[in-house]
Amino acid sequence: MTHSISILVVDDHEVVRQGIRAYLSAQPGFEVTGEAGSGAEAVRLAGELVPDVVLMDLLMPGMDGIEATRQVRKISPHTQVVVLTSFHEDEHIFPVLRAGAVSYLLKDVKMEELAEAVRRAARGEASLHPRVAARVIQEIQGQSEAFNPYTELTDRELEVLRAIAGGLSNSEIAAQLVVSENTIKGHVSNILSKLHLADRTQAAVFAWKEGIVRK
Repeated sequence: MTHSISILVVDDHEVVRQGIRAYLSAQPGFEVTGEAGSGAEAVRLAGELVPDVVLMDLLMPGMDGIEATRQVRKISPHTQVVVLTSFHEDEHIFPVLRAGAVSYLLKDVKMEELAEAVRRAARGEASLHPRVAARVIQEIQGQSEAFNPYTELTDRELEVLRAIAGGLSNSEIAAQLVVSENTIKGHVSNILSKLHLADRTQAAVFAWKEGIVRK
């Protein structure tokens, strides 16, 4: 007997979850074993159900899809994550792929294409929306050129990056630069987005590696 592909559907909109569930449940070889309306619920259910595939929305209240993907892959390495979102900006694409997602689809995808992406994911194969695939290719090609952070980051962002590499917290950086902590949070977010990094630790490593800070 052929093993059914077990699926967890994650989206904060019930009508989206029910639509996906209704379609996939009607397809041979699929079993939708659960639904989650938040990232935290997705992580909990992934640990309980150990699905073959999670269909993951990105923007949800509380824990977002990027962090949920990271935690799902940690708690259940067997589970493959297929992102299904309306957003295709770099700030979403690269962090969630780094977090462990195998595929990235946009919500304008046809249902039969979604079903095929689930089958591919269960085999450990990737599926990328053409627009997303183009960005990934551009990024890879761009990495072959000499990357110059001084043209990517503003002077203030470079200051903040040096401070991060020096081990300072957001509040300490804010006090040093005489700005609000929220302003620093914004700068940190921009730095991570521009450099396609997942967190402060990666930013600090990048700064030392690129010679932005020196002993």
